[in-house]
Amino acid sequence: MKKSKLFILGITLLTLLTISCHNKRNKLVNSWKITAVETNTVALSDSAKHVILTSGNLTFTEDGHVTGFLLQPITNGTYALTKKGKSLVIKDETGTPFPSESTITDDELILKLKEVKITLKKI
Repeated sequence: MKKSKLFILGITLLTLLTISCHNKRNKLVNSWKITAVETNTVALSDSAKHVILTSGNLTFTEDGHVTGFLLQPITNGTYALTKKGKSLVIKDETGTPFPSESTITDDELILKLKEVKITLKKI
């Protein structure tokens, strides 16, 4: 009897975790435009910032794919949210990962990468 209660509790917790991560993913699914770039550790030239701000956009789909321009073009990438939506890893088509701390709200996405902090607004 005790094992069955633990099993049911475990399934319930797993379900809640899955639902909470899925809700963050639902907020992410959309098109986003880069609105701000701040450097962290590496100096970024004004021309590089300009390219990121003018070309920067990301489109996330429900099936885990992403396209757009982050620090370079991403034509057929994938993404994964972990840590209850606090960590976002974007991989380009070659498999190069771009891990970041993420903050997702209804209309704003903040990505803290190793080199830069990027703010995106929902289009």
